[in-house]
Amino acid sequence: MAPTPAQLSQLRQLRMAKDAMDRDWASPLDLDAIAAHAGYSRYHFVRLFRAVYGQTPGQYLSRRRIERAEDLLRTADLSVTEICALVGFSSLGSFSASFKKHTGLTPSDYRTRNVRPSQGLVPGCYALLWHGGFKGLGEERNS
Repeated sequence: MAPTPAQLSQLRQLRMAKDAMDRDWASPLDLDAIAAHAGYSRYHFVRLFRAVYGQTPGQYLSRRRIERAEDLLRTADLSVTEICALVGFSSLGSFSASFKKHTGLTPSDYRTRNVRPSQGLVPGCYALLWHGGFKGLGEERNS
């Protein structure tokens, strides 16, 4: 049975909100703004998002951030604290707990298991530059 035009419109609005979360995954989540972007109240948006994607927007965003952290742990010579901040977590404790919940390992253990001693890591300064860790640097020069 084909979806109705109203259902297609609803899915399109949810997809636009999900795309915004994918694009701005490292920024703090303003659930009210994302819900408004999709044209829904906060609570209705959370219910619809969960019904369509099987998880809340917060759970989805957390998973996306952990995926980015896994990549950085494997490739960049950055501390766990630096990675925590780069991927959008405000607390190292919540980052570590969320990371362990998703991967079964602490961030440090994940790095130990996934980086060989002979493997060269991207220097931290390049990784920070690539991932936007120097936000505001250019603004200071222009002042």
